[in-house]
Amino acid sequence: MNKNKTVVVGMSGGVDSSVAAYLLKEQGYNVIGLFMINWEEDSETCTAEADYEDVKRVCSVIGIPYYSVNYAKEYYDRVFKYFLEQYKKGNTPNPDVLCNKEIKFGPFLEQAKKLGADYIATGHYAKKVEKDGQFYLAKADDLNKDQSYFLNQLSQAQLEKVLFPLDSITKPEVRKIAERLELSTAKKKDSTGICFIGERNFKQFLKTYLPMQKGDIVTQSGEVVGKHDGLMYYTLGQRRGLGIGGRANGNGERWFVLKKDLENNRLVVSQGEDDALFSSGLLCKEFNWIPSLPKEKTFKCFAKFRYRQPDQPVSVEICENGEVKILFDQKQRAVTPGQYAVLYTHDGVCLGGGEIEKVWA
Repeated sequence: MNKNKTVVVGMSGGVDSSVAAYLLKEQGYNVIGLFMINWEEDSETCTAEADYEDVKRVCSVIGIPYYSVNYAKEYYDRVFKYFLEQYKKGNTPNPDVLCNKEIKFGPFLEQAKKLGADYIATGHYAKKVEKDGQFYLAKADDLNKDQSYFLNQLSQAQLEKVLFPLDSITKPEVRKIAERLELSTAKKKDSTGICFIGERNFKQFLKTYLPMQKGDIVTQSGEVVGKHDGLMYYTLGQRRGLGIGGRANGNGERWFVLKKDLENNRLVVSQGEDDALFSSGLLCKEFNWIPSLPKEKTFKCFAKFRYRQPDQPVSVEICENGEVKILFDQKQRAVTPGQYAVLYTHDGVCLGGGEIEKVWA
């Protein structure tokens, strides 16, 4: 059935994509490995060279051809510039979502077509479901590793051409397969974050691209309690790294970031009780619906406002201008503009997602 079908697998040099390629070959596909270079600067912290060596080793063991392709310019233009713009606005962006939409399922898909591919595949833990000619995105069987949250911006055209070989397999099973095959990635640590930041200090990295604007750390009443290094370095709800924990006139409880006052370059903090950090709803100006815009303008479902968060019951209102209001059944802590609100049905089908524009109490 799959004998004459060609699949190009996005190989990252990690264990998940390694096993994904192996499983597809076992299923009878003609498999090609493709390694994407998305960042060229500072090779000491970006592990692209070492990762590509692992891709070569894995593909040799599996017995498939492999190529590399450089998308550094596309990544900079389509993902990194937006990443910086969001930080300038005081938001906390999620570049992984944008990278999937703009790179892994964009230029990568086009390159795969040039190689004669019928499909592309990745090592994501997610599931694709086809019904009545439409393609749905759903949670993987391994809910602990499910990555559908990061795929919420995919279009029908992109979903049609993708395979997720790890949709019904657990991470421990993936490791076991890799160990049995003696793949060099079998015990490789899962990557965290994004390549261009790597293991380096996040503040130092951002300082290279955005000028540091120090300012006051203040309470809600306006009392100055410290100095911040730049609003971009902080996120709502943050408790560590504020440098104000030892104040003599405090109540002894931990401080946390309440909001960012961009106009006055002030970081507003609170101590102890954090009711002010809870919100009852949010607005997304643009929303990507999977597979299409719902007929109902108001409905109930579940939502995540950050990865690994348990599903939260919500009410959704689709406005005439296309904006989406999401009201929480229970108030939520530290819902952050720049992150994504992703909707799900009760049985784990992803309805789509949108970037959080603003929240309200």
